[in-house]
Amino acid sequence: MSDQKFFAQAEAAPWVDVAPGNRRRVLIHTPELMQVEFGFDKGGVGALHSHPHIQVSYVAEGRFEVSIGGMTQIVGTGGSFIVPGGVVHGVVALEAGRLVDVFTPMRQDFV
Repeated sequence: MSDQKFFAQAEAAPWVDVAPGNRRRVLIHTPELMQVEFGFDKGGVGALHSHPHIQVSYVAEGRFEVSIGGMTQIVGTGGSFIVPGGVVHGVVALEAGRLVDVFTPMRQDFV
């Protein structure tokens, strides 16, 4: 067996403050794939940015104004969105909430 981690418990992952009202914790990853939870206070912002990774996000709770490539929609609990690599995107938390993001390949800058 390799040293690959097959299971993860959220409480074992430390939160890292990203910006006021925005924090993240890396849940689990391989070199090809990464799962990250983001927690937002109401009004918290995931500033507009881009990265080469493909990202898919699931709204675990809350409502977010999501901008992707100049398009904006409100996405609530149970909704999802996908961001192709290199596309500018960001979110604003309309209420307190959580996003679960998956990146491929993994985000080296998060570990």
